[in-house]
Amino acid sequence: MTTMTHDGYLATIELDEDAGLFHGEVVNTRDVLTFQGRTPAELKAAFADTIADYAEWCQARGKTPERPFSGTFSVRVKPEVHRRAAAAAAREGKSLNGYVAEVLDRVAG
Repeated sequence: MTTMTHDGYLATIELDEDAGLFHGEVVNTRDVLTFQGRTPAELKAAFADTIADYAEWCQARGKTPERPFSGTFSVRVKPEVHRRAAAAAAREGKSLNGYVAEVLDRVAG
């Protein structure tokens, strides 16, 4: 699936060939944010407009816009996986957090 980003927001893009439109949906907020365009340039502009409209909508309601990806998340794993990851981190002289962050960066790269 194709993605694009704007101001830290991530959207998935799909093509509706019958309508001749690209559809985008922001995936890293709980709020539903969508946009569309006929060309990549229109789509990019519509994405930026959607994010700007979202910020204005939030401000008008006294709400803080949800910012995507704070950099913090919890992961539940089996105790054995936790133990092996902690041991691997220790062997490399790293904290478990640092080790996991490095591994994720490498595989998600």
